[in-house]
Amino acid sequence: MSTEETYRIEALLSASPPRRRAGALAASAVFGRRAMLKIKHDPKQLVDSIAIPILFTVLFTYLFGGAISGSSGEYLQVLLPGVLSMSIAVVTMYGGARLAQDVTTGAFDRFRSLSVWRGAFVLGGLFSDAVRYLFASAIVVGLGLVMGYRPGGGAGGVLAAVSLIIAFGLALSCLWAAVALLVPDPAVVISIANAVLIPLSFASNIFVEPETMPGWLRAFVDVNPLSHVAAAARALMNGTGGAGGPVAWSLAATAAIAGVCAPLALCLYGRRD
Repeated sequence: MSTEETYRIEALLSASPPRRRAGALAASAVFGRRAMLKIKHDPKQLVDSIAIPILFTVLFTYLFGGAISGSSGEYLQVLLPGVLSMSIAVVTMYGGARLAQDVTTGAFDRFRSLSVWRGAFVLGGLFSDAVRYLFASAIVVGLGLVMGYRPGGGAGGVLAAVSLIIAFGLALSCLWAAVALLVPDPAVVISIANAVLIPLSFASNIFVEPETMPGWLRAFVDVNPLSHVAAAARALMNGTGGAGGPVAWSLAATAAIAGVCAPLALCLYGRRD
């Protein structure tokens, strides 16, 4: 290539307008859409969002409803808001597993090289998680209505409870994102999440009243954040009153988890080699 042609190409490049950098929300939306499309290649995420709430709602209502509350209908009023809280908490692990998979396959490093806001990749994953949590919530509430559940708090109470639970689920998503960046192995992330979420789910007030438990176990249940989320959802959906305390504790736990884990995940995202 001659010197004249080189100068001509440089002039054309310098005359072309610079390409605009994608905004934070636009880039996050693109990554969120990508995360949703990945469900087609990993349908287990969607299957668990459907199977877990159906299994626990139907199984516990008809097997233990009569023994615990005298009738399956009465037990469903207590059980369904708790199962809603547990179902969202359990499926939060898949966001971390998805991030760990991107790290191991090298997609993570390619995305970090793009000229976009560095937090867009993590925030986009949270957008995708919120959609999955909303879908799982619709499954639980719809199934409950078919089985005879009637929310005394009306549509407003149900929406308030779902919003509170999704916010708590997104805080847990930040936790598993940080874990995925520390231990970039999807299987390990899921194992760690199960080791945390299973005790939180069953050592709670979701299935039985804490008053029937031994003192040492009740002490754990009383400080379990999932117990507060379930109690808040129960009060809001059933319209029984007394939701102020559990809602406040749930919001405090959500803010504490997100306040620690979200900055940690972003810091690990930026510092990862």
